[in-house]
Amino acid sequence: MEDNSHGDFHGRSETVLAVTIAMVLLSTLFSFFRLVSRGAIVKKFLWDDLFIVVAWLIACGLAVAICYSCAWGLGRHEADVPSAWQSTQRKATFAFTVLYQPALMALKTSIIVFYLSFSTTHRVFRWACIATLAVVNTGGLALTLVTIFQCHPVSATFDAVTPANASCTDIVTIFLSSTPLNLITDFAILFLPMPILTSMRLPRKQKIILIITFSFGVFVMAVDVVRIAYLQSASQTRLTEIQSQSGGSSRNSEQTDASYYTSLSYMWSVVEIHVGIVCANVPGLKPLVARFLPHMLRDSDDAPSKSGSLSLPIGTVDMAEAHRIPSVQDDPHTVTPAEVRRRDFGSQSPPGEDGSMGMMDFLTTPDMAELPPSMQKLERTQTALTNTSRATRPDTPNFYDFVNMNGRKSMVHMTSRESLFPIAMVTILFFIWGFEYGLLDVLNQQFQKVAHMTPGQSTGIHSAYFAGYAVGPFLVGRPALQKWGFKACYSIGLSIFACGTLIYWPAAVLTSFPAFIITNFIVAFGLSILEVAANPFIALCGPMEYAEVRLNVSQGVQAVGSIVAPLIANRAFFQKFFHAPSLIDTQWAYLGISLATISLAVGYYYVPLPEATDDELEDACERMDGANKAKIGEVDIIWITLGLGVFSQFCYVGGQEVSATLFDNYLAAVRPDYNVSNWMAIAHTAFAASRFLAAGLGLWIKPRLLLLAFFAGAIIFETLAMNFHGSTGVAMLVMVFFMEGPIFSLIFAQSLRGMGRHTKLASVLITSAVSGGAVFAPISSHLANQAHRPMYSLVVAVAAFAAGSTFAVGVNGNAKARAQVDPIRDATTPSGGGGGSGSRPGSTDSRASRALSFFSMRKKGTGGEQSAETEWRERKPGELHDHD
Repeated sequence: MEDNSHGDFHGRSETVLAVTIAMVLLSTLFSFFRLVSRGAIVKKFLWDDLFIVVAWLIACGLAVAICYSCAWGLGRHEADVPSAWQSTQRKATFAFTVLYQPALMALKTSIIVFYLSFSTTHRVFRWACIATLAVVNTGGLALTLVTIFQCHPVSATFDAVTPANASCTDIVTIFLSSTPLNLITDFAILFLPMPILTSMRLPRKQKIILIITFSFGVFVMAVDVVRIAYLQSASQTRLTEIQSQSGGSSRNSEQTDASYYTSLSYMWSVVEIHVGIVCANVPGLKPLVARFLPHMLRDSDDAPSKSGSLSLPIGTVDMAEAHRIPSVQDDPHTVTPAEVRRRDFGSQSPPGEDGSMGMMDFLTTPDMAELPPSMQKLERTQTALTNTSRATRPDTPNFYDFVNMNGRKSMVHMTSRESLFPIAMVTILFFIWGFEYGLLDVLNQQFQKVAHMTPGQSTGIHSAYFAGYAVGPFLVGRPALQKWGFKACYSIGLSIFACGTLIYWPAAVLTSFPAFIITNFIVAFGLSILEVAANPFIALCGPMEYAEVRLNVSQGVQAVGSIVAPLIANRAFFQKFFHAPSLIDTQWAYLGISLATISLAVGYYYVPLPEATDDELEDACERMDGANKAKIGEVDIIWITLGLGVFSQFCYVGGQEVSATLFDNYLAAVRPDYNVSNWMAIAHTAFAASRFLAAGLGLWIKPRLLLLAFFAGAIIFETLAMNFHGSTGVAMLVMVFFMEGPIFSLIFAQSLRGMGRHTKLASVLITSAVSGGAVFAPISSHLANQAHRPMYSLVVAVAAFAAGSTFAVGVNGNAKARAQVDPIRDATTPSGGGGGSGSRPGSTDSRASRALSFFSMRKKGTGGEQSAETEWRERKPGELHDHD
């Protein structure tokens, strides 16, 4: 580390003291104003006020400890610290480190308790807050205990040199290991209230101020990142100095100059706590601002034309309404005025209803005595609406901000043109997750090199990743998809994925194999939830005849992302990583991936995407030939097809992973002069290209025939790769990758066809089958290590592909299965697809035409006199829906 203060006797002590005192004064000022606001204006103290006072008291103790430590040498070079000061300095520093987590716990508890006062009606929000509260306090308690017992015995903490009979964990290592917990809870606290805040019916200026007020947590996260940088710098300095010692790894503060290089990381820890207190106090200042600076919170004249969302018709839906899952049967026009007000103002009653003033009242009302004229107009109009007959629904449009969302189509009823935007948005998601996965693959390889992992440990990491796919779809994917819909799974999956990448920090700091196992499991857990929704969304959004085409295109884009990321990583960003003695540099890449993923998760919450209920999925799979209702024996054909599809996917992914994990060893055996990275890029390019090729061929060739052909090709080329050497063998293995490309998409889409209301369950089962990668790859790796013949261990892939091809053989060999999985084109569909305005399979017009024809035929057969059209119009809702 560059020493800019060399020759300065006091080193960094004066800087640490000045910044610490400034932060204490700032947080004290904001805390005082908050208490004045609550005590003098609102005249009511709540639990969050108590916790913020506790946080401020602990933070002051934290500041006193760091200042006292500076007075005894913290911030100076060890050579400038008298030996008699060492013990006192270490005791003060120990007190500081022990108080750090309790200060964070009290601070975050205050914020979350404040959130819980928003509403008792938002159940998901409340449970998310409770879960975050539990993580904050259980994790904080655990880290506090680890800090207290960082040395065994504890008394060794105060010694400059670790005694021979003691063992210690460096405090910087402990602080770095706590990074995931701090960042994850920071993310949660920042984004949890945003859906509620953005959905509130408020004048534009008030809503903007409210959102900005709750977004001050960004500053805390920024400070936390800076703190991490200084902690990492201190860790790297310590590592370098210890490695330069001749005495080994014993802790010696004089040799490592700990008092100097840790001082700034401690200072930024103080800044983090006190900036957090400042930000937590900002929302509580609203009554004070409303009393003395009311113009800051009110639009000019409260004109309805300038009041943002209030200028819309009263029947409009807010942001939360736009994200409502269609399967949830609720009607905002059939609630009482009190219920409407409770929904808009949270759990507290609106001002004037009971004489009291709740938390959200003084946060959202610019005047402390009454509502603004525009809000009064809203209340009067809302009352007028709700006084109408509860049996009559007002004919008012729905809006998604400025977009008319009235009569939103289900994804299964969209034309190709209508589905273009949602397909494009989800395909972008495919690319980003492919890109991030490609980066993770490079970083994982670096971890294994630096940690000197054995082949068995590498296989364990690989298996842990695919084990996440066995658990995630059932534990979280199915309930999330069923209750909240496809889009919710994107944000949930991305958030869990981001948490997994953050946990890489303690894994890298400690070079811990178990921690890295957990990291890979959580990453896959999140991706499995993402895939539970993303793959069926692409297959279902638009004309069903093009399901395989769409999914292969999106999966091809995902494969392109997986190709681009390693190339950039290897040739641009991570060149120095491959010669680094530690994983410190790679941690920033993981942090960047995590931050980008969290941003993506938040962004996709606000992207308007269509949904589909179980009834709509059942309706969309109706066929005149009844192929999806056929049986083989006593079992419905759709369950037999699904069972074979799940088994085929399990075997296919297993075979694919055998080829991927043995690629390095195979090249080393048949062509050791070939560059593995270059040829892996070629193989992945072939993999991606075949998906786009299959998408094009799918416009003319039935998907079941393509599936059979690609499975046969994979088996043939895998067998040839086993028996050829040199360049020919490498070419055969590259062709295996080419044949593997479209198989996943073809299995997935065909297994979903005809499932109707069981489509979401089918998606969960097929996604969980990806766990096959945890079974076959370890077997092949074991054979390769035992026999030292990676070529012959490819027989495991041949067996897996052969077993997986039973699905392709079955759907091609059985007439009922062929009828079920083959896409059908309605006679009225124009040649070339459903992109125009004409009818298409699954559209309202074509389904209506088929239904009318069917009823006409039935009337002719029974001699009935009632017209078919009359019966069509009189059918009960749910038998055949008209969603357009």
